[in-house]
Amino acid sequence: MLRALDIRDMLIIDRLELTFQPGLNALTGETGAGKSILLDSLGFVLGWRGRAELVRQGAAQGEVVAEFELPEGHPAHAILTEAGLPGGSELILRRVNTAEGRKTAWVNDRRCSGEVLRALSETLVELHGQHDDRGLLNPRGHRGMLDAYAGAEPQLAAVRAAWTEMARARKALAETEAAVAAVRSEEEFLRHSVAELDKLDPQPGEDAELDARRRMMQGAERIRDDVARAFALLGGDGAEGAMADAVRWLEGVADRAEGQLDEPIAALGRALIELGEAQDGVTACLEALDFNPAELEQTEERLFAIRALARKHDVAPDDLSGFADTLRARLGQLEAGDADLADRRAAVQVAQVTYDAAAEALSALRREAADQLDGAVMAELAPLKMERAVFQTQITPADPGPEGQDAVAFTVATNPGAPSGPLNKIASGGELSRFLLALKVCLSGDDSTRTMIFDEIDRGVGGATADAVGRRLAALAQGGQVLVVTHSPQVAARAAHHWRVQKHVTDGQTLSTVLPLSEPDRIDEIARMVSGDVITDEARAAARSLLQA
Repeated sequence: MLRALDIRDMLIIDRLELTFQPGLNALTGETGAGKSILLDSLGFVLGWRGRAELVRQGAAQGEVVAEFELPEGHPAHAILTEAGLPGGSELILRRVNTAEGRKTAWVNDRRCSGEVLRALSETLVELHGQHDDRGLLNPRGHRGMLDAYAGAEPQLAAVRAAWTEMARARKALAETEAAVAAVRSEEEFLRHSVAELDKLDPQPGEDAELDARRRMMQGAERIRDDVARAFALLGGDGAEGAMADAVRWLEGVADRAEGQLDEPIAALGRALIELGEAQDGVTACLEALDFNPAELEQTEERLFAIRALARKHDVAPDDLSGFADTLRARLGQLEAGDADLADRRAAVQVAQVTYDAAAEALSALRREAADQLDGAVMAELAPLKMERAVFQTQITPADPGPEGQDAVAFTVATNPGAPSGPLNKIASGGELSRFLLALKVCLSGDDSTRTMIFDEIDRGVGGATADAVGRRLAALAQGGQVLVVTHSPQVAARAAHHWRVQKHVTDGQTLSTVLPLSEPDRIDEIARMVSGDVITDEARAAARSLLQA
């Protein structure tokens, strides 16, 4: 609910402080007194796009402050939280416009953007009038209004969930199709590479083993002769034989050497053992150096084949075995791909059937609610002297989406047999006002969280029709807040609170002000609206009658 509006140096307002109340609040005054300036100022602080030049002539800047009361659960709380702005039961919006055109805004004393203001305004204020393109005249919002009227939130939730699941299933199918297509595009390469790798069957560490064996065989011819000569010198005809003879000679005379040969003989025994081990090692080396030349050729061929495959696939030789497993796994995707595709396609079909059923249930509810809404609006039009007009909620097929597969538009025909069309294209000014009011009465439901503003919605009507307009505005204001800018005494008389907008000249400047009216002042203001500039006793009597009706 809008509690207060503080305006400084905007257009022809120098300083204005207004305190609003729940219920129906009427703003009246002569044409040009500045009623529209109040709405322009309120729209400015709410971030709406309006006049380019709002700052009062001669002022450095204009400023508007609006104070709203936010009950618990009000949708504005969620916007404040998302924007990181302080919340609470009180919301204060402040916006400044410099003479140079620079605009700055605050929410609860925290700087914010115009986008945040506009988002908040959607939850705070609802404007209706002949030139309103934000509310009932905007066809983009008609489907949401019909859904709210129908209480379609459970059906909408089912459609949104089905749409999300269908989108997920389609995405999974597309990803699987892309993966299978990618594998198929390289199937020939994969099969050839796997066959090539399987035929060679390289093992981890084999490259190093083959390389060492190759180098050893390549050097065998150069070193074998020297190793053989060395072996001959170590054998019985060489060192071993000489050492054995030495031991035999020494042992033959040891008993006569008084023990002096015991240690040399023992050392020679140990040397013979070490010499035997050396002979074994040299023998093993000679055996290793014995190779078939064909083996060298085979070793080199396999080593070069392994290294060529490693270069071809840009992997290390020791990684070829694991790389082959990777290629085999990718080939396996082809075999599993068809099964996966079948499962994915089946999931999409199931999701499509679920979505179609949920969307059709929502469409059926909308068609039923549209018939009820049409009847309700027609019933409201009769007291507004539009009993011959035809209101119709048109539901036509639309591209499927998370909100269903229907397009909704409110249309009217002002006379039976006349073509129907959009509200703002078919109805005249006065007719349009009454259509909007009738529609709003039917759509209002229990929504009292937003302040509703009606800008001269009673234009072009009078008498009993204006009284019907006033009664419906008063009904809309019950439990909430409605502001109406009006020239109709019948409407003003239905207000719970009444302000008069008037101009005065001070120091050669024309300024606008707003005065709250007491009961006697209300009688005079309504009498002025009845009779014009000259207020007669008859006009006052008529005003009292309207206030007491």
